[in-house]
Amino acid sequence: MSCRNFICILCRRLQDATPGASITMSTSSAISTLSAISFYPVKSCGGLSVTCADIGALGLALDRHWMLVDREGRFLSQRSHPRMACIMPAFEGDALVLRAPGMPPLRLAAAGEDGATVAVQVWNSHLDALDQGEQARAWCSHYLGDEVRLVRFDPAVTRACSQRWTGAYQATTQFSDGYPLLVIGQASLDDLNARLAAKGAPSLPMDRFRPNLVISGLEPYEEDFIDTLRFGEGEQAVQLKLVKPCARCPIPGIDQHTGLRDAQWPDEPLDTLAGYRANPRVDGGLTFGQNAIVIGGIGGRIEVGQVCHWEFNF
Repeated sequence: MSCRNFICILCRRLQDATPGASITMSTSSAISTLSAISFYPVKSCGGLSVTCADIGALGLALDRHWMLVDREGRFLSQRSHPRMACIMPAFEGDALVLRAPGMPPLRLAAAGEDGATVAVQVWNSHLDALDQGEQARAWCSHYLGDEVRLVRFDPAVTRACSQRWTGAYQATTQFSDGYPLLVIGQASLDDLNARLAAKGAPSLPMDRFRPNLVISGLEPYEEDFIDTLRFGEGEQAVQLKLVKPCARCPIPGIDQHTGLRDAQWPDEPLDTLAGYRANPRVDGGLTFGQNAIVIGGIGGRIEVGQVCHWEFNF
């Protein structure tokens, strides 16, 4: 066990013993590498991988910028509609194109086909969004076999993140569950896959966990203890603060290419995570990855392969 890993385990035990407590330790910064960037234009639908991206206050500009809602305006996700995983977005010229099995492509203006303002709900957030029209409604409803509408995030709306977790920072997001970015260390997935293999279960790709940023060069679950990530140097450096562990629902059990669960292992990976990832900071939720906000370098650019500097949150 490395010294870094030992410190992480020690501090996890201290945090578990005093949930919500702030533990401060003097540490030096360390260096890792940004190994993947992904964003999900339509909430809970397919993702796109890119080699570089500009960072704004909302994270990645078009991440969770569109969303499917039911008749009451409540957001839909793969929790109730796993076939959403097979709705694949693409940007072609000035169009957002959605494709799904058995469906003709749906072409929409990437700048928005804004109709009426509709009231929508994302968990406990209530806000106005922009309806994307009857063509989108008919296409999405036919594919999902349910009456749904496609809406776009209204740039005039401010959706604040919970300051219970962001503290002194005032952060905003679009249609994400609560925070603009999700960060996962590659070593954490490698460790989980080793545990799955030990019980004979198949390994899982990173897309099951739908991160925005994947970091290589960390110890397993070391992202749990990182305070800030920095990409670049000087005034243009992009700086993120990791603010809240990501408690997992059953979506990581859904194949992101088929929308189906493994018939032999329908409860993985939650069954395995339940053995070692219950986190008292989020009421015993099974956590994997860290939610993050942007605290510096808005307008800066990040790139796959870029060195990132980080500091512990002890």
